[in-house]
Amino acid sequence: MDQPTPAIVAQAGVKRLPRLALLLFCLAYVLPGFLGRAPWKRDDITTFGYMAELARGSTDWWRPMLGGMPSEVDALLPYWLGAWALQLAPGWLTPELAARLPFMLLLVLALVATWYGTYYLARSPMAQPVAFAFGGEAQPTDYARAIADGGLLAFIACLGLAQLAHETTPALTQLCFAALLFYASAALPYRSFNPGLSAAVALLGLTLSGAPSIALALGLGGTTLYLLAPASETSQKKIRASGLALLSLVCAVLASYLDLWRWRIDLPHANLAEWQSLGRLFLWFTWPAWPLAIWTLWRWRRQIFNLRFTGLHLWLPIWFVAVASAATLTTPAADRSLLLALPALAALAAFALPTLSRSVGALIDWFALIFFSGCALVIWIVWISMQTGFPARPAANVARLVPGFDHSFSLMPFLIAVGASLVWTWLVTWRVGRHQAAIWKSVVLPAGGAALSWLLLMTLWLPLLDFARSYAPMVKLVTSAMPQSPGCVATLGLNRSQIAAFQFHSQLELQVLDTHNTCQWLIADIDTASKHPDLRQGPIWQLRRSMGHPAERKDSIWLYERRLQLLPVPPVATEKQG
Repeated sequence: MDQPTPAIVAQAGVKRLPRLALLLFCLAYVLPGFLGRAPWKRDDITTFGYMAELARGSTDWWRPMLGGMPSEVDALLPYWLGAWALQLAPGWLTPELAARLPFMLLLVLALVATWYGTYYLARSPMAQPVAFAFGGEAQPTDYARAIADGGLLAFIACLGLAQLAHETTPALTQLCFAALLFYASAALPYRSFNPGLSAAVALLGLTLSGAPSIALALGLGGTTLYLLAPASETSQKKIRASGLALLSLVCAVLASYLDLWRWRIDLPHANLAEWQSLGRLFLWFTWPAWPLAIWTLWRWRRQIFNLRFTGLHLWLPIWFVAVASAATLTTPAADRSLLLALPALAALAAFALPTLSRSVGALIDWFALIFFSGCALVIWIVWISMQTGFPARPAANVARLVPGFDHSFSLMPFLIAVGASLVWTWLVTWRVGRHQAAIWKSVVLPAGGAALSWLLLMTLWLPLLDFARSYAPMVKLVTSAMPQSPGCVATLGLNRSQIAAFQFHSQLELQVLDTHNTCQWLIADIDTASKHPDLRQGPIWQLRRSMGHPAERKDSIWLYERRLQLLPVPPVATEKQG
């Protein structure tokens, strides 16, 4: 006999995940990556550079500039948040940590919004499990909470979330507001004030974070789905969905007024390599949510493929995933666009949990156990090798890939890593040793393994990652080749992240090279300098050193010193200056 829903869940299967355990688990995932590290290369340090310029009052708040260059992302709110935090932070708080505090809260808000969005989707009548003939089926509220727990765990388990969600970039603000809009759209049939306020904040936040087109597409798409659905599905609240469309249009007008519309369409080229790269991105970035989401689409296909749009608990996350996937295929920053799909994809994955057989659940558990235990073992072995020299091969590989790195022992990160490993051992013992009826049990090990691997990287490997992924080593090389007080330093061809790095790590007084510049020293990008007529053995500048990042030679730069114009420079004086 055909069932109205594929979910057959008894009340024993919706055992609640302890709130304290869930809270501690989320904190263990959020804090590593924000604490104790330097700003990393590219987008992380670049965004911090714009924040610092705003906090110093060196640029216009409505058009932030860094080194005379506007932001590549037409965003305002991420820079404002960091700048406000820098201005309000007490003196004992380091600038980089102060700028990260709002983004820590944004990640927490994204986790909360994902849980509540999944919860309200699971409250939908079409999402409820099959009613038993003699009772005993899961109660609606308990069932929705269990599904929401599974959705949050699936969200944390996504491999692509770890790094991008811990950087102070517009991508994190977009993720937060996309998750908030997801919650607002899911909660519309049940609440009015909170979802309405959340929708307004989310659409405004997406618009000011550089994604007005995403905001418009998600808002109008959600409205359309609710208007097409029967009245019973939306509890006669379609007028709220119309308000969502109105808010979307208002934000579109605001984006036009602030000149935030920038169409950077970059369609994939017709070559196999690019499509393979995109395919790999979709596979690993959304793992392990995407296999579960596909299983959901198959098992809930009756609710999806009908002409009455009764399965809004499925169509809403499908629309959010579709919009983010389309942006991934048509924008240069594919990974940051795909990040916006993760909350809705995790919700889709959660609806697979009540339909999994015991054998499939065991397969997920064993795969997560082997994969993440292997990752943790590799992290520990490399760390032990760097500390003791045994085994020798990992330490030799580190020395070859990251020349100049000198590892040291830190007690507190070591203790945290040991504690996390012991918790992982206990979690594996709990999951393998006892049969748990809770439907969220199949995503406990994937989420716990992802959190463990990220925490170990951010404790045991943090000095190595800081050395390899920050510009601090390169800035140190450059400043060591100049006098202690070089005065103003001219720049030529440096990108935004390099300028921000020199301002943060060295406090140099940088000026863009022009005809009126009188600086004694010049830092130039190697490609730009090789084409500049005054720098190719010209009479003004003399090349002193060619250097680059120890772990990434493509960041190579040239350091020049201004020649004396009035008198010839004696050989001895030149040698001392060098």
